[in-house]
Amino acid sequence: MSTYKLPLATNFTTKIDNKNTHLITLKNRTGMQIALTDYGARLVSVLVPNNRGELIDVVLGYDSINGYIEAQEQYQGATVGRFCNRIAAGKFTLAGENYELAQNNNGNSLHGGIEGFHRKIWDRQVSFNKQVDFYYVSPDGEEGFPGELNTTVSYELTNNNEIIIRFRARTTKTTVINLTNHAYFNLEGEGHGDSLGHEICIHSDEYLPINEKQIPTGEIAPVAGTVFDFRTPKMLGLDIGAAEEQLIFASGYDHTFVNNQPISQAIASAYSKTSGIELEVYTSEPGIHLYSGNFMADDKGKSGNKYLRYGGFCFEAQHYPDSPNQPHFPSVILQPGEEFNSEIRFKFNLKKEA
Repeated sequence: MSTYKLPLATNFTTKIDNKNTHLITLKNRTGMQIALTDYGARLVSVLVPNNRGELIDVVLGYDSINGYIEAQEQYQGATVGRFCNRIAAGKFTLAGENYELAQNNNGNSLHGGIEGFHRKIWDRQVSFNKQVDFYYVSPDGEEGFPGELNTTVSYELTNNNEIIIRFRARTTKTTVINLTNHAYFNLEGEGHGDSLGHEICIHSDEYLPINEKQIPTGEIAPVAGTVFDFRTPKMLGLDIGAAEEQLIFASGYDHTFVNNQPISQAIASAYSKTSGIELEVYTSEPGIHLYSGNFMADDKGKSGNKYLRYGGFCFEAQHYPDSPNQPHFPSVILQPGEEFNSEIRFKFNLKKEA
C-alpha cells in the first residue's frame, strides 16, 4: 500500500462563474492532514496513518477542480443542500404554498436539485490553520426553494484526529432545510478496491423502509431480524446481495437509520482490518444514512485508479428523506428569525488487533 499525498493546490486554482476556487489544507499535531475546496465546500482528501505508519487518503475524490465538474459522481465530499436526499416527485406544500423542484432522480428531487450547493463556489475564511469557514447565500427561489438562505459550513481539524463539521443557516421566508456532508470513505485507501470488507456498526434499533422509488414509506421499522441490523459489527458486504426487497429497491444499502444517541456517543462506525483504521461518526442529526456506493463506476480517483461499484461508503448524518411530505418525521422547517444548527464529527482511530 503506497503513501498518498494531498492534491496539488494549482489544480484547484481557477475561476468559475467569475469566482476564484482554491485548495485549502489543514494539518494537526499528530500528522493527520485534510484538504478542502470552496467548490461545493467539500472535503477533497483526508490523510490518516494506517497500521504500517503510512499516511493514506481515506476519502474518495479527484485531483483537480475539473475532475469534480466532469465526474459522473458529483457529490464526492460535498456539502449537500438545500435539501439532501430525496423529496418525492419534487413537490411539497409549506405554509399553504405549493412548491415544485427539479426532478433529477427517478422522478424525485435529490440533493438540492440540478444546481445544488455541491456546484456552488463558496466564500471562505481560514482561521489559525485549523478551521475553514465557507459561506454561501442562496437566493430566494433557487432550485424552487423559498427564502434567501444564508448558510455557513465550518470544518475544524482537531488534534484528536477529528473532523468537526458545523452547519448554520438563516432564512428570509419559511423554508425547509436538510444539510449534510457527502464524503465517500474507503479506510483501505481511495481507489483501493471496494469497501465490502469493512466492518460496519450502527447503534440504531430502527430504520426507514423505502418504496421502489426510494422514498420512505412512512414506516419506522425495527432492524432486529433484518439485513439492516448493524448493532453488532458486521461486514458491509455480508448481506448486500440478499434477495431482500429493500436492497433490491436501492441496489444495495441506501437507507436512513434512526439516531437516538446524544452527540457525545457515536451513532456509527466503520473499521478496516487491513489498514487498522476505524472511523466513528457523532452527530446532532436525528438520522444517519448509510449508502454503499451502489452506482459508482468508471470515475478515476486521485490515486489514478477507477472507482469500483461499492468503492466507498457514506455515513450521511441528516434529517429523514422526504420530511416535507411526512409530517410525523422530525421537522425540517426553518422560520425567519430562527437559526438552523447541526454538527457532524468524523473521528479516526488506529486500532490494534488483540
